[in-house]
Amino acid sequence: MDAAFSDYIIFVDESGDHSLEVVNPAYPLFVLAFCIVRKEDYTNRVVPSFQKLKFATFGHDMTVLHSRDIRKEHGEFVILRNLEKREAFLAGMSETIANAPFTLTVSAIDKPRHIAKYKNPYNPYHLSLRFCLERAYDFLIAMGQTNRRTYVIAESRGKVEDKHLELEFLRIGEENDHWNHDFKLLFAPKSCNSIGLQLADLAAYPVGRHVLRPEQSNRAFEVVERKLMNDGKTGLDVLRRPRSRKKGYEGIGLKVFP
Repeated sequence: MDAAFSDYIIFVDESGDHSLEVVNPAYPLFVLAFCIVRKEDYTNRVVPSFQKLKFATFGHDMTVLHSRDIRKEHGEFVILRNLEKREAFLAGMSETIANAPFTLTVSAIDKPRHIAKYKNPYNPYHLSLRFCLERAYDFLIAMGQTNRRTYVIAESRGKVEDKHLELEFLRIGEENDHWNHDFKLLFAPKSCNSIGLQLADLAAYPVGRHVLRPEQSNRAFEVVERKLMNDGKTGLDVLRRPRSRKKGYEGIGLKVFP
């Protein structure tokens, strides 16, 4: 018998390239973001607020909010070359994300360090998936979702890549057969106008920039930082870490490896 559906859904997106053969010196990271949202909040608050932002900016809600296109002012985001419209849009997006009720857990793989440390370094996407699933599991159990099913929605990257990721997803589940929670992976096409996937995309890049240059001003990270899963978000001892940590989310909401 299938498990009952959980009250949550998880949206997944990445920032950077997971390949270990190609390392971009300007952004030598692979970042994977898990955006965990209560379904009731998603339908009643998150989706309407993003639609309102899109209507105000573009006059319709068909535009897909993509972090890279926004930064580069590509495609429909060419309108952001107008300073007034850009400031209004960025302020509106920051407010929308800040007000959105969701929890974030992110894995950031430093590829040069990963390559240097391990003779046969593990695939960064697969490693990040493992880290994020472990933390999502702890969170969901703490939220009373024992023996429920949570769907994990990831953007499709091609048949071969999706198959490899699905196999790794199943492998992680088999290795953690003691988990009393049921995760199911679904792929969404790149053309899918999913607010949840867009939210995960918008969260991933600012975290990556913070990991890369923590000393630099990063207003986008200041917004999503408040969403990072931390040791005060649940009552489970398993999520608690020594008080000596500078931030309560280190190793929980933000896992930097190695």
